[in-house]
Formats: sequence, structure tokens, C-alpha cells
Amino acid sequence: MFRRAASLANWRALDEQLGPDCLRIASYNLHGCVGRDGDRDAARIAAVIAETGCDTIGLQEVYGLDSLREKLNMMALAGPHHLWHDRHVGNALLTRRRVIAVRNHDYTWPDHEPRTALDVDLEVDGQTVRIIVTHLGLKPVERRFQVRKLLALLRETPLYERVVVLGDINEWLPLGRPVRWLHAIFGHSPAERTFPSRWPLFALDRVWVRPRHALLAFGAHRSPLAVQASDHLPVKAIIATHELPQRVAATRSPRRRLRIIGRSPDAV
Repeated sequence: MFRRAASLANWRALDEQLGPDCLRIASYNLHGCVGRDGDRDAARIAAVIAETGCDTIGLQEVYGLDSLREKLNMMALAGPHHLWHDRHVGNALLTRRRVIAVRNHDYTWPDHEPRTALDVDLEVDGQTVRIIVTHLGLKPVERRFQVRKLLALLRETPLYERVVVLGDINEWLPLGRPVRWLHAIFGHSPAERTFPSRWPLFALDRVWVRPRHALLAFGAHRSPLAVQASDHLPVKAIIATHELPQRVAATRSPRRRLRIIGRSPDAV
């Protein structure tokens, strides 16, 4: 049985302590807004996003983006839209933060499903935070190719710049090469099972942050609605955009750190 992560048990208390200078961000594979019941329902997806309490959400397998934008009263940024074997594929970002710049990168492996990365600079309390939303390929050769491209892009990013990489990485093995490569550049990031949504077995949906200490909380969002709305559960994180606030740092002994950002019993 999926057990609620200790990190999310602290979410409300931490969220109440921190102000708008911290980014609340989620990653959610929408499955084209098709739920476990086979119904395509953008309103249900919007309700799950509202439940997360996040101000910025990276999306994969996007459908009904205009409807989501209107229902959530958020700005919507879309990557290239594609249909692949009648499935909606593509990335998008919903946000209430000010958008500074938008870029798109094509990481498609020849003759395979289109794969891109949506690359957005946001202003968060006067700081620039770079958000990269992606969805990696199903085959190992695709994922390795795409992560190499992504790492080359990140190596061009100044080390002082806050960077968040999130999305459905489709890596079923907890120590697969793409995961190890991303850990090497970002530091180890916690993982929680998100797929399939009813009985999660695999940590496919991930968030990496640079610098690593800026990741204050992370967890999968599980609710009755989230279990039904898509085949993935969303994950969400709280990210500091300045140095860690003293009011939080004072309570974060090494043991407390594990409760906020460490592995849950269900982590993969």
C-alpha cells in the first residue's frame, strides 16, 4: 500500500512558515487529461492542480491547456504540440510568476515519439529561476541521448543561477544511467513512487534543483481525485530562491532534514 511521505506531512507547516520568496512547484503528467475511468476531463485535472497549492506547474502529455489556464487563472506557456498515435504529447508550464524568457529544445530521437524541453526563466522575489520541463523517451537509448543533450545545456548555465529540472523521466530503474548523470550534476534528489496512480510502483516523475540545498520539501501528491484524474500522481516541491530562511534553518537538525526532504519508506 502507498504510504504518505513524511516530507508531505511537513508540507503545510513549512508552507505556512515561508513567504512568496519560495517557489511552490509541481510536475504532472496529465495523460491527455484521460483518467483511470477513460474519461477525458480537463476540469478534474485543474482541480488536482489546485489541490497541490503550487504557483508553478510543469505539465507533460498536455491537453486542454486553455481550459486549465482559465480555470486556474494562471499564465500558460506551451511547448510544441504533437499527436503521436492519437495521443497528446508535449510539455507546458502554468505559473503565477512573472515570465522573463521562454525557449524550446527538440530532443527527439529519429523516428520516435517527439520529445522536447520547455525552458523558462521566471522571476521569483527579484531572483531569476530557470525551469526546464521535459518528458524523456521510453527506450534507454532515447533517454541517454536526451539527458546528454540536457546536461550539455546545463553546463552552459552559470553555477550561481537557480535551476529546476522536472518532468516524467520514464526511468524505471532507480540507478539507471540518466538518473545517475542528473544526480552527478545536481546532487541526489529524493524520489517517490508516482506511477501507476492507483498503486504506485515507479518513481517516474522527478524534480532536481541546483543548488541542492534550495530544495526544502518534496513529495507525491496523493488524493482521491489525483488517483482518478491521470495515470500519474503529481509531485511537488518547495524551493528557496534566497539563502535558507533562518526561521526554517533553526529547526532543521540533520534528523529534521530527513523529515523534510529525505526518502520516504516508499521512495524508489
